[in-house]
Amino acid sequence: MKARGAVLSRRSAHSAAVSDWRTLQAGERVEIIKQAHVVATGEVEEVSQSGNVLWLVPAGPSEKELFLKSDGVQVRRG
Repeated sequence: MKARGAVLSRRSAHSAAVSDWRTLQAGERVEIIKQAHVVATGEVEEVSQSGNVLWLVPAGPSEKELFLKSDGVQVRRG
């Protein structure tokens, strides 16, 4: 039986915001959060070398989107 603390820690880590966008991989599913609201979900297409720009292929039928860290958005692995 797994320790309860280990399970909760993994859940917290999974839902925590990614501070260094450069750690994200192409194809990874993420949520984009702005002001505590999920504004987009989809797969990472690319992250800039600086880690300040992310291109997202949305889950729905729409064009890929560009997100800037300077706009105050957060990324959470989904």
